[in-house]
Amino acid sequence: MSQPDTLPPSPTHWCTHPARTILILAFAPAIGLGMGRFAYSLVLPDMRDTLSWSYATAGGMNTINAIGYLIGAFVASPLAARAGLLKALWIGAMIAILSLAACAISGHIIPFGIARLFSGIGAAIALVSGGALGASIAQSQPARSSLLIGLFYIGPALGITISGSTAPFLLHAFGPGSWWIVWAGLTVIALVMAVPLFLTRAEVPAPVQESTEEMASLRPIVLYLAGYFLYGAGYIAYMTFMIAYIRDAGGDAYAQSAFWCLIGLGGMVSPWTWRPLMARGRSGLVMALTIGLTGVGAALALVASSAWMYAVSAFVFGNAFLAVVIALTAFTRFNYPPAQWSKVIGGMTIVFSVGQIVGPVVTGAITDMTGSLTSALIVSAAALLLGAVVSAFQRPLKASSV
Repeated sequence: MSQPDTLPPSPTHWCTHPARTILILAFAPAIGLGMGRFAYSLVLPDMRDTLSWSYATAGGMNTINAIGYLIGAFVASPLAARAGLLKALWIGAMIAILSLAACAISGHIIPFGIARLFSGIGAAIALVSGGALGASIAQSQPARSSLLIGLFYIGPALGITISGSTAPFLLHAFGPGSWWIVWAGLTVIALVMAVPLFLTRAEVPAPVQESTEEMASLRPIVLYLAGYFLYGAGYIAYMTFMIAYIRDAGGDAYAQSAFWCLIGLGGMVSPWTWRPLMARGRSGLVMALTIGLTGVGAALALVASSAWMYAVSAFVFGNAFLAVVIALTAFTRFNYPPAQWSKVIGGMTIVFSVGQIVGPVVTGAITDMTGSLTSALIVSAAALLLGAVVSAFQRPLKASSV
């Protein structure tokens, strides 16, 4: 695999301020995932009511988004090889911003589905290239590498918090049928966030290419991949339908906003919560713990219909579900050479994307058949807990990069 054309690192920029640089880079997944992907859950109830969608159709829109994510995962590594990690990150962010704007234009299934497709493409490119870039920057600070990698994955949590702070109140203020105003508002916010993102310079020298592709093989981590697949299939039902679940339980705009922001808050403290364990992430144990806790968070929402239980569920879920991706990046960094990081993360993202494609279709169909979101959320929690069990059996690769 050819390597990205890169610029030499500036000793006065990211090398001096790696944490600040990584936090700016985190705006890309904040736009692509936190706002572009996950904000859909906040507007889904209004879109269903206004456009007369079934739950299968509503879940299908996230499946289309997941297909786009799969395409983006395929093209991310070759794109980074040609353009460089930083430029690939910029391209992914720009696609995500344009797709946000497109979501506001029409609620018809075909144009909206196309917008969701490109939203997934942009999000995957931004996450894969940004994750590899963040890991490369973190390598310059070995003592803080796990924390620095985690800072990049604050991005989705930041986007979740932004959308949770705005979308429910816009919907409440403008009334039924105002879903398009939410997408337009998020587009404006994304454009503001894009300014520092596109002004930053954080490219790194290309790592030395290994003479063999054997190190890039994903066969030795099949259990890890299986767990990640189940995670992708399981977590997405919670993130797709929980706001509708809260609303059906009588939750108003404030309750919906609080719930969503607690998911984001849990994600933002995730790097500090999990930092000690990430340094030991050579096996699948850390992945198993994070996926398992995500499943516990999803299950808590089904235990009791109370505001406090929903709050605990949101925070626990948010803290764990974003830590899964941090664990994946740490595992890759420990077990593969730097020249393969982008390719390996991309491969794992492809498996994850397939899970995301399956999840919304299955859970949406279950909801339509049973007439209850509870059944879909039970399946979601079960898939997550099974993924935790499978991941726990993954052992470190013999050829460790650390």
